[in-house]
Amino acid sequence: LLAMDFHAQQIQGFFDIPVDHLYATPVIVKYLREKTLADLVVVSPDPGGMKMAYQYSRLLNSGLAIVAKQRVSPTEVESYNLVGNVKGKTCILVDDLITTGGTLCAAAKLLKAAGARNIVAAVTHAVFIPEAYERLKQSAIQEFVVTDSVPLRMTPNTLPVHVLSVAELFAEAIRRIHNNQSVSSLFNI
Repeated sequence: LLAMDFHAQQIQGFFDIPVDHLYATPVIVKYLREKTLADLVVVSPDPGGMKMAYQYSRLLNSGLAIVAKQRVSPTEVESYNLVGNVKGKTCILVDDLITTGGTLCAAAKLLKAAGARNIVAAVTHAVFIPEAYERLKQSAIQEFVVTDSVPLRMTPNTLPVHVLSVAELFAEAIRRIHNNQSVSSLFNI
């Protein structure tokens, strides 16, 4: 089984067949490097994404920040707090999944209030539900960088979205598995 950016690493343990877990990081980082953005800070929109954010910040040689949210219930957030300096910076909000856009929009609002110059969302799986479009259009996020890991359910001009293909990554992983070669070395960037 080949999968990309599990929402929780533990999911891999629920299969009784071999699983290779791929990461979209190399594809997204390559795109961000080509944009030659200055004064970068990678931001995790929640504590659960800190490991991913750290990986991006290391590869982009950038600062690191986190948005910590205080939950009242599983569906309700009481408050958001920013840990890190984003004033005058270009913030790259990284996440594995965007569905409603609530977490990213709240994080972007907090980043803008803290003086962020630009905000780019870099997300592997763009599972936009219909209600998310209006929320995301009105957010402080200038660009959404997503992969084609799932089909987009929108017209191209609905949001400022740049879709990156992960087809080559999957193809190379399949080739390496077939030839009994390492898949993990795909992520040594």
